[in-house]
Amino acid sequence: MRNSVLIVCFIVSSTICFVLWRRYLALQREAYVRNFTLPKGLFEKLCKQHPQLSIKECQLVANGLRQFFLAYQKSGYQYVSMPSQVADDLWHEFILYTKNYQAFCKKAFGRFLHHTPAAVLNDNRQSNAGLRRCWRFTCRDENINPLTPTRLPLLFALDTKLNILNGFSYAANCKSLIPQAATDGNSVVHCGSDFSDSGFDGGTDGFSDSSSSNTNDSGDGGGDGGGCGGGCGGGD
Repeated sequence: MRNSVLIVCFIVSSTICFVLWRRYLALQREAYVRNFTLPKGLFEKLCKQHPQLSIKECQLVANGLRQFFLAYQKSGYQYVSMPSQVADDLWHEFILYTKNYQAFCKKAFGRFLHHTPAAVLNDNRQSNAGLRRCWRFTCRDENINPLTPTRLPLLFALDTKLNILNGFSYAANCKSLIPQAATDGNSVVHCGSDFSDSGFDGGTDGFSDSSSSNTNDSGDGGGDGGGCGGGCGGGD
């Protein structure tokens, strides 16, 4: 009887220790991403592609890329897609710093985050699930309700805000609007509210995953207050 009690106590204590360790690791990795500084020279390379950007605007792009990395973390390292062309360009330049990027991925994720091109909702179910996942967690990072957003998270607003040629333009909620030409020259305005709509591929995969690396995950509700983390696509 005593042995059985000891075994049960050991199992319970081991489980608690494991859960606490995972939580600690998740917090450490999140803090690393939030405080990480990109290697020198990346902004100069980004400006070769987008010469209109100021240093302050490059820093804004970096915050968007950071937001994407946090979304990947908080999704439990599931597949995520990149909604911003300019953040995708910066991410691609980062990858070319091979050793720096590998070291970053190891500390931030414990694995390598592979690149996939920036995308919008289309007939590709995996890409769509990745976009919905990214939308969900970037909204949560800025205390935006992903179902009824009144504004966009930074990552989804970047291309329009910075007038990126051939970038992706989003509006927070435009279900009542017909997709129209964007005022900055981009071809179509995409709607944040569409991520909860099954009309594109017959489902809403990625919008409400059951797993998350954040044990303090408390649901998708929330207001539209301030706060910003700061992301391309990827995942296993």
